Amino acid sequence: MKIARFSHEGLISFGIIDDDEIVVLKGDPMFAGFDPTGQREALRDVKLLAPVIPRSKIVGMAWSFFADAAEQSAVAPGEPRFFLKPNTCVVGPGDSITLPAPSHDVHVEGELAIVIGKITRNVSVADAEDSIWGYTVANDVTARDLQERDGHLTRAKSFDSFCPLGPVIDTEYDWTGLTIESRINGEVFQTGTATLLKHTVAEMISFLSGVFTLLPGDVILTGAPGRSASVVDGDAVQVEIAGIGVLANPVRRA
Repeated sequence: MKIARFSHEGLISFGIIDDDEIVVLKGDPMFAGFDPTGQREALRDVKLLAPVIPRSKIVGMAWSFFADAAEQSAVAPGEPRFFLKPNTCVVGPGDSITLPAPSHDVHVEGELAIVIGKITRNVSVADAEDSIWGYTVANDVTARDLQERDGHLTRAKSFDSFCPLGPVIDTEYDWTGLTIESRINGEVFQTGTATLLKHTVAEMISFLSGVFTLLPGDVILTGAPGRSASVVDGDAVQVEIAGIGVLANPVRRA
């Protein structure tokens, strides 16, 4: 099931994608259940928004893919590594990635994002996937020059618009079949599959839940295959995950 958050005639609503229409729901289905209003809207007539605004946090998994099969067979994965992004980073499909004035080297990375659906603390690997509400597409944006200058990721990852999400949440997506492709102005700069992930989705959730409580609506960025790529004013970025959709965002200078 694909769930959208959208605006129409000045109102923000949630709905279920049904071909080229949206079945409008009475509230956020994560908390209110799937209760339809009886209304349908054509997809062409609405603006899709970020499908979730994390109430607590965005967690980004770092260095989460092996470079290739040779590295995978030769190097132990070690413990997962992560960073945090504020929820004010989130924008939706079609919204601009804004290049902040202090930075002149902003990079983008396409990723699969996990949306947590219930309070999760110290969950086992075996039970971890029960905490998942669904999956969406993410673009993890970083000011690389500020990362190098500061010696850490906090400021570099935290600017407004530095976490586009969308276009929908898929509650039935099978992450093991992940194929991801990221493009700038139509040119592919990043491709990958789940085969080179260092840790499974369940292992990521279990590990993180042992550090802090994951809350409904929290988003986990599972990491990016390959290298990031720099963007400049006027670029158009697309991140595509087969089975979920395409997240497209223009880039502009603040």
